[in-house]
Amino acid sequence: MWPRTRALSVHLLTATGAVFAMFALLAAVEANWAWMWLWLLAALFVDGIDGPLARRYDVTVLAPRFDGALLDLIIDYLTYVFIPTYALYASGLVDGWAGWGIVAVVPFASALYFADVQMKTEDASFEGFPGCWNMVALAVFILTPPAWLTLLFAVALSVAMFLPLRFVHPVRTATWRPVTLGLTAAWMLLATWATFRAFDLPGWGDALFGLATVWLLLAGLAQQVLQRGRA
Repeated sequence: MWPRTRALSVHLLTATGAVFAMFALLAAVEANWAWMWLWLLAALFVDGIDGPLARRYDVTVLAPRFDGALLDLIIDYLTYVFIPTYALYASGLVDGWAGWGIVAVVPFASALYFADVQMKTEDASFEGFPGCWNMVALAVFILTPPAWLTLLFAVALSVAMFLPLRFVHPVRTATWRPVTLGLTAAWMLLATWATFRAFDLPGWGDALFGLATVWLLLAGLAQQVLQRGRA
């Protein structure tokens, strides 16, 4: 009985992401951006650990009534796409015509991508940009680029969702995993710290946060280029 209960508890852990999403949405409606990001970071942390736990405890066999992958996608759409995109517009960081553009393009492209049954590659990376708009939006909160540049970047990433480009999974992609895990941990710590500083990191914090963000965006593409070079 215990293995089945343990497997079911992983589904319950995943489902807490929906609660964090609701708390984040309530904070966003009240323009309490710091708390919104704290709740979204909590959801991101859960998303990072529930997959390894599900594989370790054989959830698909011992608790098959609930589709963990589907549950994960539902919560990810809320916490990765819907709420962060709303925050970009409602905060005024991406306003006017750029704001309307981003709230149209990002949810539309992401809805299609999240339904793509071929989004994962053989090495557990992602085929196309994996819709991590929470990371993009938080970078905008911290680095505050011009609205037009944010929209241009969002359009480029939306197109990249459907191109044969590799993006690493921070936990599962084996190539360069120690570096990726280390920079992912640094990103999470800096992101959390930023929420307590009104998104104003010191210069070295901005630099490290930017480095971690660039690594997570480009490491998979670098791996792809090196693999083709060897071939």
